Amino acid sequence: MDFTILSVSGKPGLYKLVSSSKMNLIVEALDETHRRLPIFASDRVTSLSDIAMYTVAEDVPLMNILDSVLRKEDGKVCSLDYKKCGKDELHAYFAEILPDYDRDRVHDSDIKKLLQWYNILVSNGVTNFVDPEENAEEATEAAEKAE
Repeated sequence: MDFTILSVSGKPGLYKLVSSSKMNLIVEALDETHRRLPIFASDRVTSLSDIAMYTVAEDVPLMNILDSVLRKEDGKVCSLDYKKCGKDELHAYFAEILPDYDRDRVHDSDIKKLLQWYNILVSNGVTNFVDPEENAEEATEAAEKAE
């Protein structure tokens, strides 16, 4: 990903980091308005690249999961209406994306938030979730562990 995508606690949607200073960050909303606003040290800010989801074995980075959704949906907005679907349908859809997710620790709201973020990113043309070089390194490490 070429730029940093942030989630700000208490504010809806996702934001792109535009600039930073000693006192605050300047972010731009990833929506139709593209409005810029300052984020101060008192706000809880999380980069999407720092978020992971629970699986039975180990945590999986959010960017890898978003890439799986992108491949499943062929680069289009999510086909599942996550706002209206039932709990079972939501978990069945997520099981197709991440089969070994921890069903006890991943809640419905987590899956809905993931799909909401995916739709925001794809609607704004952000589709390169995983760095190709990073994928090559992970494949090499997995091959070495298998030997």
